[in-house]
Amino acid sequence: MVSLKRIYTLSGLAIAIVVLAIIAFTSWYTVDESDQAVILTFGDAEDTITEPGLHFKMPWPIQSVEKLSKETFSLQFGYEEQEGEIKDFPDETKMITGDENIVLADLVVQWKITDPEKFLFNAEDPEEILYDGTSSSLRSIIGSSQIDDALTSGKAQIEADVWELLTSLVEKYDIGISILAVKLQDVELPNADVRKAFTDVTDARETMNTKINEAEKYKNQRMNEAQGEVSAIKSRAQGEQEARLQGARGDVAVFNSLYEEYRNSPEITRERLMLETMEQVLPGSEIYIMNDDGNTMKYFPIRPLEKEQQKPAAEGSENNE
Repeated sequence: MVSLKRIYTLSGLAIAIVVLAIIAFTSWYTVDESDQAVILTFGDAEDTITEPGLHFKMPWPIQSVEKLSKETFSLQFGYEEQEGEIKDFPDETKMITGDENIVLADLVVQWKITDPEKFLFNAEDPEEILYDGTSSSLRSIIGSSQIDDALTSGKAQIEADVWELLTSLVEKYDIGISILAVKLQDVELPNADVRKAFTDVTDARETMNTKINEAEKYKNQRMNEAQGEVSAIKSRAQGEQEARLQGARGDVAVFNSLYEEYRNSPEITRERLMLETMEQVLPGSEIYIMNDDGNTMKYFPIRPLEKEQQKPAAEGSENNE
């Protein structure tokens, strides 16, 4: 019969082996480069270890280790992609815009754990809180946006607004995570008829913008041409003005000169002006000198006499040749 002493000895030895095994296997741990660890002492978080490598701690159950990834996570809202297949959840993505149109919107949120202690103990399910916050933020921003912005050029602004609102919610919940980026995947109308109608409206708007741009181009072209014509007319008017001013100054100078001559010799100047005026008014006319003695008017044929005088002069020049 086995003695009690032997039983106690074997039992103590077994317990010692178990304790030593627990100490040996729970007094150290490793941290990968992509991980971070939190040391728990009797369940109370103390230190956060981020340096990779081998580390030592008090054995279990005094201390334990919780490891969390330092990598970036992706939250898929409105759809789920597994093994290359995409599964949509239209009930989650159906939203109403600010102008009371229905759209389907899904997005991806890039996030990471920045405070492991808060992530572990400030909330029971931080990822569920993040998902609900994403849904709330997206619906709030879409609900204050126009459908044109959501479907076309306003997506970048919607993403920025969602990121800002979601970041403020996460900071308020204090769950130890940070939002890195928000990316809208698809924003579309709920059925084919509505999509076609919106496409027609968009095409009409593009046509309108094209016509407006063409009209603005034609307007600018005509304005430039008109401005060129105005400049040319002004230039010609200025040239004509200058010419007339110079002509007027010349006329004034001539008049002043004639006036001085008239003051010196009134009779001679008067006759001279009369003869010059007659030459201008009746160019090429023949002049007759008349003698009126009261009974018979006689005249001297000056022109025929001039012609008779010119003939002998012409014949003499021919003989000399």
